[in-house]
Amino acid sequence: MIRAGAALSLMLVLLSAPAWPQGADGPAATGQAADPSAAPALVPARSSITADGRDGGKPRPLTLTLGLTRPVPHRVALIDAPPRLVIDLDGAVLPPQTALPGADLVPALRWGTGQRGWSRVVVELPGPMRIDRAALSEGPALVVRLSPVAADDFGPRRDALAVLRGLPQPAEVRPPASRDGRVRVVIDPGHGGFDPGAQVGAISEAAVMLGFARELAAALGTAGIEAVLTRDDDRFVALERRTTIARAQGADLLISLHADALPAGAAAGATIYTWDEDSNDRAARQLALRHDRDDMLAGIDLADTDEAVTGALIDLARRNTQPRSEDFARRLTAQLAAAGIGMHRTPMRGAAFSVLKSPDIPSVLLELGFLTDPADRANLFNPEWREGMARAIAASVRDWAAAGGELVPAGAPGPQEPARR
Repeated sequence: MIRAGAALSLMLVLLSAPAWPQGADGPAATGQAADPSAAPALVPARSSITADGRDGGKPRPLTLTLGLTRPVPHRVALIDAPPRLVIDLDGAVLPPQTALPGADLVPALRWGTGQRGWSRVVVELPGPMRIDRAALSEGPALVVRLSPVAADDFGPRRDALAVLRGLPQPAEVRPPASRDGRVRVVIDPGHGGFDPGAQVGAISEAAVMLGFARELAAALGTAGIEAVLTRDDDRFVALERRTTIARAQGADLLISLHADALPAGAAAGATIYTWDEDSNDRAARQLALRHDRDDMLAGIDLADTDEAVTGALIDLARRNTQPRSEDFARRLTAQLAAAGIGMHRTPMRGAAFSVLKSPDIPSVLLELGFLTDPADRANLFNPEWREGMARAIAASVRDWAAAGGELVPAGAPGPQEPARR
């Protein structure tokens, strides 16, 4: 299996960032303003800060609501000195600064537009707090829920300067264990922590995917395949950390697990995604709003690296990696069909999901089903269905690894016709 060379590894970690405008904890940005008629925008009239309970002179739980004209990918972080909440919105146009209802509940609130399409909202907090939830809601709106904590329990990002400049958070990972020649698969249960993913009633995508990830790891182990999880409990892991974990663990394959929500009747059945930066699939764009909370390369530059060389390194790595990702997707489609597992009418698709963009690790994103579809939802809670799905994935990995992760020879039989929904 291909490994990232020294130049590619260096390219992936040498990152600089866009400057931010005055009023958003950074220097003034340059470039033309976004067109409000074409781009999503913050709506102050539907934005507010509210507090729970009575004012007893101490910090209270806060809810920040940012009304939007349409949903956008976002990322959030806490930093200290003083305690602040930093929110970045991808592609959102920000109106001139104005006072929001409830702004007197916090020491300060400001926003500004940055380079490369990202905008920033900074909320100075009345004291140490934690993020309980940060998710898009109907309206649409981004709703961030915060609760006060003791100073010793405050967990801000240690690299505050990196946050303010837009750099991703460094991943803390353990070195890979001895492999004994076995294939290693990194399993990525989507979402987690204050990002529950899709929700239907009391059911959250993050919890369902973590449970299935553990079952899949066990099935892979039974098949003689090593499995590493990007998270093994209910905690938030930023996207750049998920891909960094996979790289640090020497992954031969990354499988990201999801079970999303789309409008009723819009989608049902298993779907397998591989990287396609040119994809214009409508459903994929909607799902990206849930998946892409943070993006390893969005809004940042590669420092001290010639752009032509950078692009050539990525293209060179992906020429080997992309066909192997697609080959695994085909083998997985065939195994799911053989197991009688219902799939979407177009089971293999391309999408520009951030977790798939690693140029040096074959990667797929597997939608096990959709929580908004009653049949899919029932399957996700059916032990026999989950066991069959895990066995089919394990068989796909074993088949793919036995073939060296290479393309199926020309003229070879293709995958079986998927079961229709």
